[in-house]
Amino acid sequence: MIGYVTLGTRDKDRALAFYDALLAELGAKQMFNNERLYFYGTEMGKPMIAVGGPYDEQAATHGNGTMLALPMESREQVESIYAKALELGGADEGAPGDRGNGFYGAYFRDLDGNKFCLYKFG
Repeated sequence: MIGYVTLGTRDKDRALAFYDALLAELGAKQMFNNERLYFYGTEMGKPMIAVGGPYDEQAATHGNGTMLALPMESREQVESIYAKALELGGADEGAPGDRGNGFYGAYFRDLDGNKFCLYKFG
């Protein structure tokens, strides 16, 4: 259902270094770019994350209440990717843990304040 999600950044080089390292842990890499947006994924035709400056060239900001949730293969992967995000300078928004109904999740913000959830059902 989702083709790609775009995340704005105020510092492209810093953001690309963060996402190159973080998303590599999930088997993703930069697939292509148009010099404004850099698209990460595992293969063409699958959902991707695009990182770059806003089209209107105004300051990038994160949305209050906006969050990108990424499914993980295991609880251990939730924990390791969360730890990697914090190691790369991300901010804690909720340590890994059981959130009820079989949902195990962790929350962090990237270097620009965009919020993420890493989760595993079951």
